[in-house]
Amino acid sequence: MPVIIASKARYAGIVTPPAIGEEVTVIEVPGAEDDYIVEGYIDLGDLSSGDAVEVREYVAVDGANYRVFLKHTFTGPVAEPVLRLHAKTLLSSAKYKVSITQTSGTLRSFPYAFVVEVLGTV
Repeated sequence: MPVIIASKARYAGIVTPPAIGEEVTVIEVPGAEDDYIVEGYIDLGDLSSGDAVEVREYVAVDGANYRVFLKHTFTGPVAEPVLRLHAKTLLSSAKYKVSITQTSGTLRSFPYAFVVEVLGTV
């Protein structure tokens, strides 16, 4: 059976952690009407010497309980500042979330862009 992209949503903006050590959500997808694919980017180019961040990806496979999928830690400055969060295909009931926590330094802002593609069938 052929699979198509039934709909697409773009999530883009800038996130600034409110305080050192405080985790802030970048994107949260509470599931979809059908299975879906999510991927995106976070720009860490503002990190300077003494700055550090932790980016976490979470998946709620059971649709309720988030579990850490991956954790990425960076200290500034970053030679290749764009972090790509590769495509994940999730069941419609699964939830997905990305967060960022600045763990040291001067608070910075981080541009991001994600695409969520909901699958369908012909």
